[in-house]
Amino acid sequence: MKWFEDGRLHFGLGVEDTFIPQERQGERALDEYELTQHYRFWHQDLGLAREAGGEFLRWGIPWYRINPEPGVWKWDWLDRVMDRFAELELKPLVDLMHYGTPTWLDNQFLNSSYPERVAEYSGRVAARYADRVVDYTPVNEPMIHTLFSGKFGHWPPYLSGDDGLVALVRNLSKGFVLAQQNMAAVLGDSAIFTHVDAGFRFVSDSTTGEHEDEIRHLKARSYLVEDLVTGKVDADHELAPWLSRHGMADEDLDWHRENIVLPDVMGVNYYPLHSTELLVSGKPVRGDIADPRDVRNDWTEGLTDVLSAYGQRYGAPVALTETCLTGSYARRLQWLDASVDCVQRLRSEGQNIVGYTWWPVTDMYEWTYRYGTEPLEHYRLTMGLWDLVPDEIGTLHRVKNPVADRFLQHASAALALASSEGIH
Repeated sequence: MKWFEDGRLHFGLGVEDTFIPQERQGERALDEYELTQHYRFWHQDLGLAREAGGEFLRWGIPWYRINPEPGVWKWDWLDRVMDRFAELELKPLVDLMHYGTPTWLDNQFLNSSYPERVAEYSGRVAARYADRVVDYTPVNEPMIHTLFSGKFGHWPPYLSGDDGLVALVRNLSKGFVLAQQNMAAVLGDSAIFTHVDAGFRFVSDSTTGEHEDEIRHLKARSYLVEDLVTGKVDADHELAPWLSRHGMADEDLDWHRENIVLPDVMGVNYYPLHSTELLVSGKPVRGDIADPRDVRNDWTEGLTDVLSAYGQRYGAPVALTETCLTGSYARRLQWLDASVDCVQRLRSEGQNIVGYTWWPVTDMYEWTYRYGTEPLEHYRLTMGLWDLVPDEIGTLHRVKNPVADRFLQHASAALALASSEGIH
């Protein structure tokens, strides 16, 4: 029996693992493991996840470091990390592509060999750790990838507009499929694939329906990569005409319908302060990264919506694979309690929700660090169960805060409930 089939709710954590190593004038490399000093404190950080009651840890591999040149693979550090997971009996849910490609891959996601390159990398990782790791996410938040790199011109390869978005979707989706196929060939029936995307929501303050068409399009677009890889995009799909106008060929859609990969678990990321975008009556429809839409905090109503929608659309068990609230301890505790209660209520109503993930273990740094000039501490986001507190020489000490204790209480209560019900 696989872990998500035992009928109980599993609690886990994540380590922020965004990797955009490419630099250019006015843009710094963005490697969250470097910024948070996880490369230095990884041994401790994994232990903190276990201390807080995490059964699993969403943790990403920096592809650009493991594969620094074509055909060159450096495994020593990763071997030690995987040994530490095993020592702690902490289940790794491995992110293989959490943004960013190696610096040697020209044009990044647009490179004609990208699908084969990411598939080779994924297959090599799966083969090396097949005796201890079976849980993988081929691509974290693929629609964020395609928007930031293809629609907004924000990350390499800096495309913009709908043509750029569709170009990114085409290559990224093919790489997604080939990576999962390669790993499945290595791991066989033991493989567990958690597909993870951002839980986008779009609402309007209009009472006249002026945004109905735009919201329908945006919502359909938010599912696009997952719809492609699961074979849902055909001539009758709502986005088929739009895809065709912006460069997606019939043979691309045919290929996806012939090469379907399905999630064992459908992961959804939801942040109450960011996940619900608001279209405002009388204002131009926006959404470019330089002119973002307004947002609205729909609290657990939004969480209920995205968990329910993904479960219904894809028919797989659902996990909340990222959530948190940036702010004071009191606000974080309020969201932790409310979101856990929401998930438990949905489970009691019959929804098959198998995982809850607080993201991340420690504080992290805003992605705007990449474009900024301020010292690192200016960009710190107070999100974690452990604060990152710099000393006079810049060492980031991990300082436990009350959210860690509350998370442990929730995780322990879930285990106790399962035990009382005879679930192990």
